[in-house]
Amino acid sequence: MSAITGIFQIDQEAIPIEHGRMLMSCLEKFPADRAGVWSSGCVFLGCHAQHITPESVHEVLPHYDSERRLAITADAIIDNRDALFHQLQVEHGRRSTLTDSELIILAYDKWGDEAPNHLIGDYAFMIWDERRHRLFGARDFSGSRTLYYYADHRRFAFCTVMEPILALPYTGRELNEQWLAQYLAITASVDTADVSITPYIGIEQLPPSHSIAIDGNGVSVKRYCRVVTGERLKLKSDEEYVEAFRDVFQQAVTSRLRTYRGVASHLSGGLDSGSVVSFAANKLKAESKTLHTFSYIPTNDFQDYTPKYLMADERPYIRSIVQHIGGINDHYLDFEGKDSFSNIDSLLCVMEMPYKFFENSFWVQGMFEKGQQEDIGVMLSGARGNLSISWGSALDYYATLLKGMRWFRLVHELHHYSINAGGARLGRLPIVARVAFPVMDRIFPSTAPYRFPTLINRQFAKRTDVFNKLRDYGLDHTGWFSTTNLYKQRKLHYDDVFHWNATNTLVTKLSLRHALWQRDPTNDIRVIRFCLSVPEEQYVRNGVDRALIRRSTQNMLPDQVRLNQRIRGVQGADWLHRMVPYWDSFIGELQQLSTDSRMLEFVDGEVIKTALSKMRDKADPKLATDPDCRILMRSLILYRYLKKFA
Repeated sequence: MSAITGIFQIDQEAIPIEHGRMLMSCLEKFPADRAGVWSSGCVFLGCHAQHITPESVHEVLPHYDSERRLAITADAIIDNRDALFHQLQVEHGRRSTLTDSELIILAYDKWGDEAPNHLIGDYAFMIWDERRHRLFGARDFSGSRTLYYYADHRRFAFCTVMEPILALPYTGRELNEQWLAQYLAITASVDTADVSITPYIGIEQLPPSHSIAIDGNGVSVKRYCRVVTGERLKLKSDEEYVEAFRDVFQQAVTSRLRTYRGVASHLSGGLDSGSVVSFAANKLKAESKTLHTFSYIPTNDFQDYTPKYLMADERPYIRSIVQHIGGINDHYLDFEGKDSFSNIDSLLCVMEMPYKFFENSFWVQGMFEKGQQEDIGVMLSGARGNLSISWGSALDYYATLLKGMRWFRLVHELHHYSINAGGARLGRLPIVARVAFPVMDRIFPSTAPYRFPTLINRQFAKRTDVFNKLRDYGLDHTGWFSTTNLYKQRKLHYDDVFHWNATNTLVTKLSLRHALWQRDPTNDIRVIRFCLSVPEEQYVRNGVDRALIRRSTQNMLPDQVRLNQRIRGVQGADWLHRMVPYWDSFIGELQQLSTDSRMLEFVDGEVIKTALSKMRDKADPKLATDPDCRILMRSLILYRYLKKFA
């Protein structure tokens, strides 16, 4: 794992020595096992490396392959090493010590610009092709690692983080209003739909699933990968689907355990993280190793206000998982004294941009801090399992049965679903009908539709034409996704590249600060492609939603967790409760914000005032999910950012 950087003088001029030093000195705030540079004429490459895998301990980055006349700097862990060894005909004697950056070099030497299509893992890299006098790089399909760059007709500079590029004399911190307009207009938790732009004019980002090439003709960016639904998998029995899933998921988990340091995993009381922990712990136990688990819990004085079907403190389920699996060193972390308000400045420094995920910001950062204390090299996650391993919404599937007039199957499913989830046998039929035919909600609305307040100043929105631009990404005039069909949303999720951008930014930059790598097997492209090929009938059957993962973890997870369809965990429900001691400071700063002329150029002052009038009197932890409360937090984070960084 590394922070990588470099400069290519397109005009063939020599690179000033101090420019390379500027880039590397800005990376010194991150811990490193080794820092290195390589230069040749008009090219400078740098790497601030942190050792995670056994092979990386002896890895020298940047690396120059004199035989192939290729130089590389890479922030990468490659997971399909065995397949690449075979395809690239790597001698058996070299395989145990061959580094991931050397594998990337060999892949580029064989496949050229198509090399990223053959790589599975988390990566961002840049290769100097000396023969072709050309720089080439790529990010993995979901953009697990960040890569920013600046380009003009004379030069190209890149880095894992933005600060080193901004330190160069030919760049600046001019605010990019197009980025800000999208950030404010989108009411979802994503930052922007156009992931090529950043908060600064002139600083761009290579999108996920894209490669980049720089030569005398300029900069060329190309999408190399799309995750599409291929042929439906047709197996003979339910058991064969379970066996096939276990094989591909175990492969994904095992490949992410490759570290010479400790392994940990996030663990809630649900199926996604529980499945990751089960597959990982069993593999590690076979090697006489222990898996650490980090679980977030509310503060002791928190009074749970959530409905009965939600659980803010998931310890009963978490402990049942730990006891059932065994071989686990479990940690329950309440992060006493930490909160979303006090954490703003720290996280803005980490992110280098505003963020929207304040509800869990303090404990996500706290997990990385805890991992560093425990000398963890890899911290597993199941964050992206909802659309892969635990896919299977019962009501949406039943809506397809209704539209297809498959009455017998629908009644059978609703009967069994009522047994598993509670309620009358046909009591959910009206809900299923509304899912199947959304027009019913427009003609006969059952309740007032939920709408997150639009924060962006209308004049600013008009000047930037932001809503017309967002329409191309499937977002409507409310800043929300225009389709309510879950199957279409799943397809768009994997076809678009912006959904996980903010999360990847956070994870990359926290990993650099705490010298550990968060890895998610539920996001493995092999797992995703497998899950997209599985027939829908495998995901919902006999009244069981998320049925494939429930069947696949039989005997691996306790039935209390595996078969639970009535209670759902909710992490971070106490975020507003934690802010009670700082409420006066919070409101006072918001009052300053509401009269700040620069801020009011971008945000709707009336929306802010309305929210303030509602929240001014006292901090009520029950308002943690209130849209006005969340609007105020988002506004304050942006306000701090504009004052300090832009």
